[in-house]
Amino acid sequence: MDEPSSEAKRTAVGPPSVLAYLDPNYWNDRFTCEDHYEWLKDYSHFRHLIQQHITPTSSVLELGCGNSQLCDELYKEGITKLTCIDLSSVAVQKMQTRLLSKGYKDIKVLEGDMLDLSFADESFDVVIEKGTMDVLFVDSGDPWNPRPEAVNRAMTMLQGVHRVLKPNGIFISIAFGQPHFRRPLFSAPEFTWSIEYATFGDGFHYFFYILRKGQRSSSEVDADVKKVETPSLCLYQDELDDEDYLFRTNIDEMGDDR
Repeated sequence: MDEPSSEAKRTAVGPPSVLAYLDPNYWNDRFTCEDHYEWLKDYSHFRHLIQQHITPTSSVLELGCGNSQLCDELYKEGITKLTCIDLSSVAVQKMQTRLLSKGYKDIKVLEGDMLDLSFADESFDVVIEKGTMDVLFVDSGDPWNPRPEAVNRAMTMLQGVHRVLKPNGIFISIAFGQPHFRRPLFSAPEFTWSIEYATFGDGFHYFFYILRKGQRSSSEVDADVKKVETPSLCLYQDELDDEDYLFRTNIDEMGDDR
C-alpha cells in the first residue's frame, strides 16, 4: 500500500492546536509540502455570488492567498487586474511559479502583511479574503466578548482594507464568522460601508459578506446586518472530516473553556 502523502496526513487532522495558524513558521512549513488547499470550499460554490460584484475591469486585491486557486479562477473569468499577497514567502514563490507555468503573467503575487498594507489609498475596486480574517480570532476566547488583542488585529485589517478601497469599492469577506459576531467590527463608526451577507455550502454553511464603501446610510448605523438568507446547519460526513470544520469547532471549544 502506498504511503499517504503529507497533504493527506495533514488535512485529516489539521495542526495539533489552532494557535499554530498564528505562527508564520507553521505556514512556511505547510506550504513547503502542500501544493493546494481550499478553505471554505472552492470557487464553484460561490461563483454565483462573486460574479455579482466583480467585473473584468475590476482591480482586485486578494488577502492571504496561500495556495488557493481563487485567483486562477478569477483570471479565467477575464479578471486580469489581480494582486495577491501572503505573509509566507514560500506561498508567494510557489504561487508565482504556478501562475507563470499557466501563462497567467498579469497576476501580481507579493509578500505582504494584511495588517500593514503597503498600497496607496484608494488603489482597488475590490478587496477579497477567504478564511484569512478567521485566523485572527483563533485565540480570541469567548466570541461574545473577544480578547482585545484579537479585536485590535481585526480592526487593523479592516482599517487597511477600507483605506485601499476606491470610492464605492467592495470588500468581500468569505468566512466562518457569523453575522452577530462580525457586525460590531464591520459597523464601527470609522467605516462608511454598507453591510450585507449571503450564505453558501451544501451542508455546512459559510458566510459571504459584501461591504460597499461609501454606501452606508444613517439608518444602518444601529441596524442589523442585512440578511440575504438564514442558514440551517446540517453537516455531511465529508464536511465533518474536513479541516474547515475542525478549525471552527476547535475555536469554539477554546472559547467555551475561557
